[in-house]
Parts: sequence; structure tokens; C-alpha cells
Amino acid sequence: MIRPAFIGMDIGGTNLRMGLVDEAGTILFRFRQKTDIHEGRAAFYEKLAEGIGILKEHAEQAGFRIVAVGAGVPGLVANDGHIHVSVNLPAIDSINLRHDLERISGLPATVANDVNATAYGEKSFGAGREFDSFLMVTLGTGVGGGLILNGRLWTGIDGVAGEFGHVTVEPQGTSCPCGNRGCLEQYASATAIASAAREAMMTGRYVPADGSAIPLTTQDLARLAREGDGAAATFFAEAGRYLGMATASLANVLNLEALIVGGGVAASFDLIRSSIEREVRARAFPIPAQRLVVVRGALGDDGGLLGSAALARDEFDI
Repeated sequence: MIRPAFIGMDIGGTNLRMGLVDEAGTILFRFRQKTDIHEGRAAFYEKLAEGIGILKEHAEQAGFRIVAVGAGVPGLVANDGHIHVSVNLPAIDSINLRHDLERISGLPATVANDVNATAYGEKSFGAGREFDSFLMVTLGTGVGGGLILNGRLWTGIDGVAGEFGHVTVEPQGTSCPCGNRGCLEQYASATAIASAAREAMMTGRYVPADGSAIPLTTQDLARLAREGDGAAATFFAEAGRYLGMATASLANVLNLEALIVGGGVAASFDLIRSSIEREVRARAFPIPAQRLVVVRGALGDDGGLLGSAALARDEFDI
């Protein structure tokens, strides 16, 4: 019996991850290559075509029939697959990637923002399975967000909902590349945590317990915090405070069941969880504050790949 499968893609500014995924979320075959978007759109599309060909060949050999393709892409992605803007992938700005994927693959395709895809992956196969409504937040170079409401991915009327990293937490705060000031990602991202530590070191307000020199990474800070460097721990606690502040407002608006934390800083989840929870309890109304739980994502780097495959599975019902 030939079984159905789906192609999932996690398209990043640095890496292109592709996989063959079955209905239950098992990754049957995967590979990764450099996106090399600087080589231009045509070269990028050649990589997609080559990868899709490899996955089709593997599916045929393993007795699977590929039903559809799903892709997660960083940036503002309309519901019809049009890429309004992708800062990390400028070569595909203002094109309809869904249409182009269908042309390249010969299969139905769906395209979503990368964190929206990750949120759907957690809902389908990970930490979100037990929740109907939650916010997925990814903490890395920036802060990304994806909303699951009543079991469905919520993308808004134009497809660009969920930009949680650009909630204002300091009205006169740090300038953000988006044009606003005081955006959450300027205070709670991995970039922001490391920058705060470096600034404190340069001004003499922080000296790492092990004598580390600038530049410090979030991994360095997490190690120091777990080794008893209390000052290092405060950089994570402060990021958690800002994240909790923004989450409390959303909890009051949407009465969510959970905040699921992913991205690189999720490796330091133990260092931010308590400050997130404390801020939510202090700022949200008691009912939504008590309802909301803070958990770590379960899928790690596979969230986007699995989520995009799940979106393809569920959009093109078989």
C-alpha cells in the first residue's frame, strides 16, 4: 500500500532544511544545505527543485506518495503565499512563493511565516498538543511569535498576525530596525541578552565570575549563571521580565492556555521561566494569569519543518 507523505521546508537566511514527513509527524528523510540567498532567486529556486527531486525519489523508493509541500519563511507572509518582505531573504521579496513552489514541485503548496509554522508544529506534534489556544514565542536573533486560537493557526486578515517581538515594552526605549522604539525583541532576544551583558562589562558594571572577556554569548552567560554567577542570571531574568510583561497583556486580551518558548534561548528556559511567570501573575487579571502556563517547546530545530509539513497535510486533506 502506498502511504501519503508531505514535504516540509524550513527556509532560513543561513540554512535550508527540507524533509519528508508522514501523517503522524515522523521525519522519514531529511537534509540541510546552505540557503546562499546572495546568489539570487534563480539559484535559490534551483536548490528548491533539486531538494524536492531528492525527496520525491526517496518517497518513491520507500513506498510513499507525496501529497503536498509546505514551507516556513521568515518575514511577513500573506495568507495566499505572497512574501511582503523577508529581511533575511531579500531575493524573494514581493513574490508569491506558494505559486512558485507549485510550479517547481508540480504539487499543491502552502507557505507560512516560519514562527507560525513552528507554532503549528508544536500544536500538531509537540508541546502544544494538549492546548487549544497558546502563543508560541521564539527567542533567537529576534523575537518571533505565532498564535494558535481554538486549535487553528491565527494569521489575521492579511496573514501577518503574531509579530509578538514588536510589542512595545518601553515607549521611549531602544530603537528597533522596524522603526519603532522599545520593541520586545530589543530586550528579550538572545541578541539583547548578550548585548546587555557586554554593555555592562564595558561600563564596569559586570565582571564575569570566571574572568571571561568580551564578547560573551548567551551560551556563555547561561553556563556562568548555572555555575553560580548571580549577575549573569539577572540578564536572563530581566529578559524574562519583559517577556512576561508582554505576555500578561496578551493573556488579558485572549485568555490563553499557554506560552510555549522556543528558539535558541529555550536552551536556557530554566533561567527565564520564573521571571516570566512572576510578571504574568503581577500584571494580568487573576483568571487569565492563573490559567496560563509557561512551557518549553518540544520540537527544537525541527519545529518549522514539521509545522510546514503539518500545514500542507491539513490544508490538502486526503
